[in-house]
Amino acid sequence: MPDDAAKREMKSIPPKGADLSDWYTQVCLRAQLVDYAPVRGCIVLRPYGFAIWDLIREEFDRRFKATGHQNAYFPLFIPESLLAREAEHVEGFAPEVAWVTEGGGEKLTERLAIRPTSEVIVGMMYARWIQSHRDLPVLINQWANVVRWEKATRPFLRTLEFLWQEGHTAHATQAEASEEVQQMLEIYRSVAEDILCLPVITGRKSEHEKFAGAAATFAIEALMPDGKALQAGTSHELGQHFAKAYDIKFTDTDEQIKHVWTTSWGVSWRILGGVIMVHGDDRGLVLPPAIAPHQVVVVPIPKKGDDTVAVAAREIAALLQGVARTHVDDRPEQTAPWKFNEWEMRGVPLRAEIGPRDIAAGQVTLARRDTLEKVAVPREQLAARVSEILADIQRSLYARALAERERRTVVAHDRKSFVDGLVAQTGFVESLWCARTECELDIKAETSAVSRVIAGAAEPGSVCAYCGCPAPVRAFFARSY
Repeated sequence: MPDDAAKREMKSIPPKGADLSDWYTQVCLRAQLVDYAPVRGCIVLRPYGFAIWDLIREEFDRRFKATGHQNAYFPLFIPESLLAREAEHVEGFAPEVAWVTEGGGEKLTERLAIRPTSEVIVGMMYARWIQSHRDLPVLINQWANVVRWEKATRPFLRTLEFLWQEGHTAHATQAEASEEVQQMLEIYRSVAEDILCLPVITGRKSEHEKFAGAAATFAIEALMPDGKALQAGTSHELGQHFAKAYDIKFTDTDEQIKHVWTTSWGVSWRILGGVIMVHGDDRGLVLPPAIAPHQVVVVPIPKKGDDTVAVAAREIAALLQGVARTHVDDRPEQTAPWKFNEWEMRGVPLRAEIGPRDIAAGQVTLARRDTLEKVAVPREQLAARVSEILADIQRSLYARALAERERRTVVAHDRKSFVDGLVAQTGFVESLWCARTECELDIKAETSAVSRVIAGAAEPGSVCAYCGCPAPVRAFFARSY
């Protein structure tokens, strides 16, 4: 029989539609992705959760390296005097910074910030490393943890400490830096949509919403089931702000000494939170096959005292070697129905059931996690069918999520439809917009929503749906996490 912990995990989770927040937390815990740490706002990433994050990390990392980027690592601690050099940057992060004031039993002569992001420490190092145009471009990424002292926390979406990647590059010209920013934004979009099956909108952030200290910020934004937006990745043009603050100069081909142009870009594990919310259902987690630690779980259904089913289960796993990441669940202490529930909760894309009747018929029963449909497949066709079904699950999850986002996106043409759409919080509200900070602050005060991205230029003569001023752009609005 299952132990007490297993019994608790088998209990039904609350319906997703009734309380998304409670459903989300219970899925994170019962699918064994995370557990709560003894420090408020911090989580322990359990092996299953880490395996998913690792697969996501590999997808990003492979693309980073293919575009010439290298991984490095920078310190966790940043001296206060160094952080203070870029005034706009430090002002933007000040409320979230955690400080170390004592070490080894002694008060420190200077406070150390626990990195909320690494632009400043990277800037100081780049000033040492870059002397000539021959040293450029510098294309570095790091996989690291950061700390931001959040008041309200939730696994993956907002935690005091979280895992992410942050890229930092330096270039000889503004054009090169701008091209870098767009290249990384496209990598973020492709991983979100092609790997995570997470439809996103892309575009530039408003002046009010851009990264502190950046000249321009670009982002990918996903829509969650409660109508809120999730900023899933950002790519920043930093101009020469940080280069001047940290004295990053080089001698150009014309023998003139110039400041470099820098960028930074990052994705955190909050993108995994988006995957959980968008694809999950009342049975638990639903994982896209590309990031499932187990793409297929084989569940033998034996008769007591008969080991032929166990042998057949291992043979099935061998047939799928090189086709799918396969796990055989042959634990004797749990029943087959209990295992079905557990692996559905944990989001495994495909379950392969094998019992005496399947053996007699020369078949395997496959159960899809996304649709819960079952199909009997002849063993000689198993490898090909598994490959086909996994690919179809990947396509179907994206298509379903995209259709849902489109269904819940409102196009507003006047103030009433604009405000009503944001107050209803069914999804994105797309409209013509003046892009003025004053207008955005008024929108936020009335609806609690802000612009998510500026998606493109408006037709000449357009007016803002909210305030009626001339509208040079088209933008998406929503409340956000």
